[in-house]
Amino acid sequence: MKAIRTIRKPIRTAIAVLAVAAVPAGAVAIPAIAGGTATASTTAASTATSCSTKWGSLPKASSPLGRGTLTGIRTGRHACFDRIVFDVSGKQSGSHVRYVSNVYQDGSGFRVPLRGGAKLEIIAHVPDYNDAGRSTYRPANRKELTNVAGYRTFRQVAYAGSFEGQTTIGLGVRARLPFRVFTVAGPGSGSRIVVDVAHTW
Repeated sequence: MKAIRTIRKPIRTAIAVLAVAAVPAGAVAIPAIAGGTATASTTAASTATSCSTKWGSLPKASSPLGRGTLTGIRTGRHACFDRIVFDVSGKQSGSHVRYVSNVYQDGSGFRVPLRGGAKLEIIAHVPDYNDAGRSTYRPANRKELTNVAGYRTFRQVAYAGSFEGQTTIGLGVRARLPFRVFTVAGPGSGSRIVVDVAHTW
């Protein structure tokens, strides 16, 4: 009987090791949007089915007109999607997001070159200037608003202008993939427009 007890312990240990190894390395939970920081981190483990989406790739729009101004654009990587966030210094604002053949600059009509197999036109219903005409969002490089090197889905984020109370951004993505759009209140009196593009269907 003593020999049997000695054998059982290694067997239980081996089973536990195999159970841990069976958890997918990329299966991680998605954290909440941070108030003023890029949301590129991941946290505790979850199931691989968390990456299933039913967002679709058809145009998505919401109607509220913005009462603030655009103050920043940032991106982040997540386990199941890439995210772009528009920071707004005012109440929740509407947007219009759709896949297009090309994105064109507001006013001039010039085509905005974008890397990737598909292009998303993101129109935020807020300007990037205040009532006095002063810029509230001034990117250092309009062709590369954020660095998306190494992202699974995003390929390029480019500025397409701000005209008549709305701001247009061109988002180059790897392929025509599902996406969702929503708004978040805060921090403080501000708000955010969020666009997530899935890594896969």
